[in-house]
Amino acid sequence: MKINILLPYKEKFTKNEASSVSITVSNNLEYSKYKNRIRVFGQFVEKPMFKKNFFGIKKPINFFKKKNLHMALEMCKKINSENVEKTIIEVHNRPYLINKIKLKLKKIHLLTLFFHNDPLEMQGSKSVAERKNLLLSLDKIYCVSEFIKRRFLTGISNNHEKVFVLYNGVKRIQKELPKKTKLVIFVGRIVEEKGVHLFANAVNEIYSSFENWEFKIIGSPRLGINNFDKYAKKIRNNFERLGKRAKMIGFIDPTNLNKIMSKSSIIVIPSIWQEPFGLVAAEAMSNGIAIIASDVGGLPEIIKKNGILIRKINSDNISSNLIKLMSNQDLLKSYQEKSWNNFLLNSKTVSSILDKNRKKLFFEN
Repeated sequence: MKINILLPYKEKFTKNEASSVSITVSNNLEYSKYKNRIRVFGQFVEKPMFKKNFFGIKKPINFFKKKNLHMALEMCKKINSENVEKTIIEVHNRPYLINKIKLKLKKIHLLTLFFHNDPLEMQGSKSVAERKNLLLSLDKIYCVSEFIKRRFLTGISNNHEKVFVLYNGVKRIQKELPKKTKLVIFVGRIVEEKGVHLFANAVNEIYSSFENWEFKIIGSPRLGINNFDKYAKKIRNNFERLGKRAKMIGFIDPTNLNKIMSKSSIIVIPSIWQEPFGLVAAEAMSNGIAIIASDVGGLPEIIKKNGILIRKINSDNISSNLIKLMSNQDLLKSYQEKSWNNFLLNSKTVSSILDKNRKKLFFEN
C-alpha cells in the first residue's frame, strides 16, 4: 500500500513555518506504521520535515496558472509515471481539486479528502450539489470535528458512512504535569476573528489587581512572519502600554512555544469565528494549562468539561473568569489537572486511528 498526500499550496512543510495542516500531517506521519510508504506533495521548501517522504513542487512557470491546481497535476503526473495499480491519495482542504485529479489519473486510485475548515465556505463544497458530488467521487471524507462533519452533511440525508471524524493529534512532550508560573497567555494568529483584542481588553481590566502575574500574546498576523499590520500594531501598543508584565512577542518556533506553554498557568482562546477544531486547545491540554475559551465550533468537543467555555465571548466575561481562576489557587490547579489528565488527542493515538482507516479502505476496495 502506497499513500500520497497533497497539501494546500500555502502550506510550508517546514518545522518553523508549519501551520495546522502541516503540523497534523507531520504528526500523523511520524507515528504511522506506513511511514516508509507515504509521500507528501507540497510547495517546494529548502528544509522540509521528513525529507525522505517529501516531494517538493516549485511554482508554475506560467504566472497565471493556479498554484494548487499546478501541484495537483504534478502529483498526478508523478503517480501516473510509476504505473502503480492502486494507491491511496489524501487531499487536504482543497475540495475543488477532486474532479480534476480523478480526470488526470490513469489508474483507479482510492481518493480521500480531509476538511480542516468549514466545507460551506470552501470552493468546491459550498452547495449541497457539490457536497453530494464529493460523496460520489470520494472513497472517504475526514472531518477534524463533529462540527465540521455536521456542516458538510447540511442538506444531505445519505452516504453518511463515508464521512469520518478524525481529530487532529498533538505531541505531548512532558512526562508529568509541568510546574506552573503566574503566566496567562494567548496563542494564535493576530487577526480579529481570533479575538485577541478581547484578551487584550480583559487583561487591561485586571492588570493592576494582579501584580505578580505576567501576560503574553504569542503570534503574528501571518504564520512564520513577524510583520505586523495595523490591527496587530494597535493591539501591541495598547497591550504593552500596560507595563513590563504585558508582552507581545510575535511568532516563535515550536520548541520555544512549547517551553512557554509548559510553564503557563492559564490560556485564553477567545475565538469569535466558528473554530473548526482548535489545535491550540489540544496543545494547551497536553501541557496541563487551565483553559478559558469561546464555546464555538469544534472547541467544546476538544475541551469538554475540562475548561471554562464562554457562550457569549467578550472582554468582561474573560476578565471575570480570569479573576475567578487567578484568585483561587485550588480552583486553578483543579482545571490544570483536568486539562492534563483528560488529554486524549495524542498524535500516536490519532495516527493509529488513521492507519486503521487506511488499511480498511485499501483492502476492502
